[in-house]
Amino acid sequence: MDATHPAPTSDRPDIDLAFAKASILIDNGWREASARGTMPIEDPSYGDVIGEAAAGDAADVDAAVAAARRAAEGAWGASTALDRGRILQRLSARILDHAEWLAQLEARDVGKPIGQARADVVALARYCEFYAGAADKLHGQTIPFQAGYTVYTRREPHGVTGHIIPWNYPMQIIGRSVIAALVTGNAAVLKPAEQTVLTSIAFARLAIDAGLPAGALNVVTGFGASAGAALAAHPGVDHVSFTGSTRTGVAIQQAAALNARPVTLELGGKSPQLVFADADLDRAIPFLVNASIQNAGQTCSAGSRLIVHRAILDEVCGRLARAFAALRAGPALRDLQLGPLVSATQKAVVERYLAQGRSELQLVAEGRVVEDAPQGGHYVPPALFVSPPDHALAREEIFGPVPVVIPFDDEAEAVAIANGTAYGLVASVWTADASRLLRLPAKLRAGQVFLNNYGAAGGVELPFGGVGSSGHGREKGFEALYGFTTVKTVAAWHG
Repeated sequence: MDATHPAPTSDRPDIDLAFAKASILIDNGWREASARGTMPIEDPSYGDVIGEAAAGDAADVDAAVAAARRAAEGAWGASTALDRGRILQRLSARILDHAEWLAQLEARDVGKPIGQARADVVALARYCEFYAGAADKLHGQTIPFQAGYTVYTRREPHGVTGHIIPWNYPMQIIGRSVIAALVTGNAAVLKPAEQTVLTSIAFARLAIDAGLPAGALNVVTGFGASAGAALAAHPGVDHVSFTGSTRTGVAIQQAAALNARPVTLELGGKSPQLVFADADLDRAIPFLVNASIQNAGQTCSAGSRLIVHRAILDEVCGRLARAFAALRAGPALRDLQLGPLVSATQKAVVERYLAQGRSELQLVAEGRVVEDAPQGGHYVPPALFVSPPDHALAREEIFGPVPVVIPFDDEAEAVAIANGTAYGLVASVWTADASRLLRLPAKLRAGQVFLNNYGAAGGVELPFGGVGSSGHGREKGFEALYGFTTVKTVAAWHG
């Protein structure tokens, strides 16, 4: 907690959102949209509008990209890695100084429980800290070559990077995308999701306070069809980073391809958790539950397919049933296991899957929405079904708290089920068999594989990304720095 922004004392404390009206940042100056458009800021816990932000368009994107280009070709591009790292160190400290304010903004804007929002603030500060330390440790190579030559490589920034981030984890994705781009010397243009703009604006304000120079970071709030599309297709953007749905990711990649620009895509997922008969269920069950319902299931890496050996199916389902029956959804600031979904649109999508599951599958267990939840809030109860592997609930990304249990009989079948979707983001294996733990990671189609755990507590240091319809490129860890730089080879003939 901090004295400037104390912890909330009710489910609905007053919160000053006047700062969001002029939400477009260009050259360290805040402004309204050039066409004076606005868009609502909604509180998903109540379903009402609590403020408004600027709705930028292509003209605002043009101005932001121009400012970023001036910074990339000017003082920011010429800055040393040490200087950039020191700015990020100061930014990390300022984030922690304003931790409760940021957490309240995230909880109110996204709808996630305040405890999860506080954890996201800590993660954002940790990204700044990690990349600040890595700033002056990104090296080129000296390459042995023919006599008379000295050959070496340099890692250089792309120049101007565009960042289109989703509504489910704004702060975390700013950390792993925008921070990694800035520390390597790129100048960034950030387009947050129209549903959740508050912490992107707040982060940029703290970045300026920490000493980030004009043009290094620019923010254009606006709708995806206007501001987002303009940023993806802009010829002045040298690299595009997108996190979101597979369909939108494909459209962004197509737009960037017209300018022959590289793209990092972190897209959807339908991640499997393989539970073998010898698994330590006392350890596994909390992970199986939490990985499937965190952020009300609105997580691309949610472990939403619980692939369970038939010999322990009844025991696992019984344990999961007890755990799910205890789950509660309610207002974000009440800090229950689940908050609301982000919007009425998302609620309608999840309710369709719930109705399909109830009519076609075996319901294992269901949590509930608290009785006094606000009537306008976007709440759904978490529900767990037993499903065949080819059912829609077992193959399609729901983005809600609706996991499925899928039985299997042997290891080969478990792997086939795990790899049986278009996605390939995360997988986990639960077993006491050391040989299996060594064998399965190579067989599983996923960008991350966790053995007897899930998520490794977030792991800022751990490269993250997918294969197949889950995208390509890697964020987080040192690997992200490679993605936000390009390699230049220098061959010097000296005789």
